Amino acid sequence: MSEVKKMATRDAYGQALAKLGAEKTDLVVFEADLAAATKTGVFRKAFPERHFECGIAEGNMMAVAAGAASMGLVPFASSFAMFAAGRAFEQVRNSIGYPHLNVKIGATHGGISVGEDGASHQCCEDFALMRSIPGMVVLCPSDAVEAEAAVRAAYEHVGPVYLRFGRLAIPVFHDENKFKFEIGKGETLTEGTDVAIIATGLMVYEALEAAEALKAEGVQARVINMCSVKPLDEALVLKAARECGRIVTAEEHSIIGGLGEAVCAVVAESGVPCKVKRVGVNDEFGHSGPAVPLLKQFGLSAENICKAAKEL
Repeated sequence: MSEVKKMATRDAYGQALAKLGAEKTDLVVFEADLAAATKTGVFRKAFPERHFECGIAEGNMMAVAAGAASMGLVPFASSFAMFAAGRAFEQVRNSIGYPHLNVKIGATHGGISVGEDGASHQCCEDFALMRSIPGMVVLCPSDAVEAEAAVRAAYEHVGPVYLRFGRLAIPVFHDENKFKFEIGKGETLTEGTDVAIIATGLMVYEALEAAEALKAEGVQARVINMCSVKPLDEALVLKAARECGRIVTAEEHSIIGGLGEAVCAVVAESGVPCKVKRVGVNDEFGHSGPAVPLLKQFGLSAENICKAAKEL
């Protein structure tokens, strides 16, 4: 594919918060000593009176955000995915999820592409954790344009939302002037009836590259961008199952508890005859290393998506 602009979705997150902050005076941001890394520092520079540093105490930050929501504010609580979803899970579940408060969780540095920070920071379990909380929306944008749109949609949605952003700069392939985003809806990027590739996050662009490679071999692949991991666009999944009969899921997350399992559940319960293969992190931890080689090592690549499609 032709060379395109690259930008990390965490950068888009920071920009989106600053833009929204200029429009919405009830938007506040809570941070856990990582404003430079999560890019909420952009919001802090523009609106210092609405940015609150909570220190390295993520559980407390979630409880404070819950309190702000109960006062009618719209808080975005930010940290690395490992800490926002993992360390603070109890507070997210009990203080935000259980009372169904209007808190938005901006989780950056998700997945293997955290790179050199290693296994302790490479959160590949956050979809599974957040999907299990009743009423929690889970979003994972595929590029910077979708990331900004997802932040705005999260603000407008009444209820808890988990947004996952990445550290690595990835291709921006959406046209911001034409792109429309809706929670609970997937996006068909290419048409095909031989196999459907349903991907989320940075794996969407890999899916597009895989579709081009498969096309050269006579395989017509339908690529679906599924930013909304929960609620899932079940109608679009079943349409792909009926029309293609084969689905490959692709995510920068464990194959346990993520997009792949969500798709499998929908297909299995529908009775539609369709085979599914999951591309993601297998039942293993990551390790330190440069992001791009790590992604390939763990099979998070266009080549591995092609392999899975051919096996089907």
